[in-house]
Amino acid sequence: MLVVDAHEDLAWNVLTFGRDYQRSVRETRALEAGAPWIRDQGHTLLGLPEWRAGRVALVFATLFAAPARRKKYPWEVLCYEDEEEAQRLYRQQLDLYRRWTEENADFQLMEDLEGLESLITAWQGEEAEPPIGLVLLMEGAEGLGGPEALESWVQNGLRILGPAWAGNRYVGGTGEPGPLSAEGRELLRAMAEWGLILDISHMAQEGALEALERYPGPVIASHSNPRALLRESPAPDRHLDDLTIRLLAERDGVMGIVPYNRFLIGDWTPAQGRAQVTLEHVIAHIDHVCQLLGSAQHVGLGTDFDGGVGLHLIPRDLDSIADIGLIGQALLRRGYRSADVDAILAGNWLRVLRTAFKER
Repeated sequence: MLVVDAHEDLAWNVLTFGRDYQRSVRETRALEAGAPWIRDQGHTLLGLPEWRAGRVALVFATLFAAPARRKKYPWEVLCYEDEEEAQRLYRQQLDLYRRWTEENADFQLMEDLEGLESLITAWQGEEAEPPIGLVLLMEGAEGLGGPEALESWVQNGLRILGPAWAGNRYVGGTGEPGPLSAEGRELLRAMAEWGLILDISHMAQEGALEALERYPGPVIASHSNPRALLRESPAPDRHLDDLTIRLLAERDGVMGIVPYNRFLIGDWTPAQGRAQVTLEHVIAHIDHVCQLLGSAQHVGLGTDFDGGVGLHLIPRDLDSIADIGLIGQALLRRGYRSADVDAILAGNWLRVLRTAFKER
């Protein structure tokens, strides 16, 4: 079984911690032992050998920086005071991905249908060390430079855009509610013209609902869990309620479940440890979506690994991305058909990408 992970903050980690993702997880953990960020961020979950061991063929790799007002830790260096600084930080990450994929055959930028199909063929064939495909996802539109700048971003590989992380001039975001603004609606029009996939994760619900109604192109929620299972959560607007999940499915969209303990058990804290959180909690979130919709066609995985989700923050059954296939095995034990498990692990995301790439 192949896996598509719809959310990993790779460039952010490279530029923040100097991580080299060609190293194994074990190597990186050894090098970072005692580093000041480990207590909060946690040990890495990602590395080239582990992606391959986990059969992770494709990753939605993000462009992300945080507004300075949301900075929590002294080691956070990718924070911006204004949109000019945001553009610089986002461009820096775009340049990193392009250099990374141009200079290293282990990673390939996925920009069109031909490249996508070639990648899947490599993983399904006899190639011993197939490359990891990267689809670029911008998280937070403040780094754009306005809708008029989309052409340049698209030409350089951007394929998915989430307008909000926190609130901004386009729409409200997590912890900062607000509807789509006139500029937000203009952004959606420009995105549709350039064939981008819209990511509603982190968008405030009012804006997300309007966007689902208004946006004509493909839509996803790259890393969001069902709000119905998280009534105790201190940040309920971070998750999707059942209405939004239904509307996303009506648009043939997909949502990626995050195996982050706080997003699995709403009142969990790191002080409680990992022992009480298992893969069964992940399966419960997947199953909620499937039961709500009567289908396994609209849910996948969006781990957010290394994007604030390190080793001490995930279920006890998982040690790294190499173990991600255990979710598929747990679904089979739950009674899910093999075809549905394939869809959840990879097929649903591939369907959205194929649709978007065909329309380009």
